Amino acid sequence: MPKSVYLAGPEVFLSNAREVLDAKIALTRAAGLVPISPGDLEIPKLDDKFALGLAISQIDEELMNRADAIIANLTPFRGIAADTGTCFELGYMCAQGKPAFAFTTVAADHGARTRAYFNGVWHSDAQGLPRGPDGMLIEDMGMIDNLMLHGGVVRRNGVVVVGNAKPGEELTDLATFKDVLAIAAKALAD
Repeated sequence: MPKSVYLAGPEVFLSNAREVLDAKIALTRAAGLVPISPGDLEIPKLDDKFALGLAISQIDEELMNRADAIIANLTPFRGIAADTGTCFELGYMCAQGKPAFAFTTVAADHGARTRAYFNGVWHSDAQGLPRGPDGMLIEDMGMIDNLMLHGGVVRRNGVVVVGNAKPGEELTDLATFKDVLAIAAKALAD
C-alpha cells in the first residue's frame, strides 16, 4: 500500500493556491505516494472567525494524523523564516515520530538571511558569537532555518533540500519540491 504524505507549506495563501497545490498533488501521485494537502480541507461555514480558526486547526491535525510522513516547505514566508503554521505542522509530525522531509527554494541559510535583515550590521560578542544591532544572538548553524526545524528533519533520517528559485517565484517554483519528493518517495518505499 502506498504511503501517504502531508504536504505542508504556505502555498495555501497564494492567489493561485489551487493551481500550485494541484501541481504538487499530481507530482506526489506520480511519485507513487498518496498526497494529503491542507488545501483540500473542507472549510466549515462559521460566522465566528475564532471558531473557524479552531475548526481549521482541528481538521489540519486530523489530516496529519492520517499521514505517514511530511514534506514541509520551509521557504521563508513574510520574513526571514518559514511559515509558522508549517513549523507547527513539522513539529507535530516529528513529535509523532513520522518521517520528515523538507525543502526551501531560497539558497541563503538562516544566519545569512538574519544578517541581511540587519543590512549586514552585526558584531561578534566577547565569545565570538554573532549578535545583531539589537544585541540578540544570531543563530548561525549553517542550517536553512531554526535548528529545531532542520535538526528535526535530519534526526528522523530525512533530508532538507535547498534550491535557488528566481526572486518572486520562491513559493511557486516546483524544481526543489520535485527533488525532495523523489528522495521521500524512495525512502518511503524501502
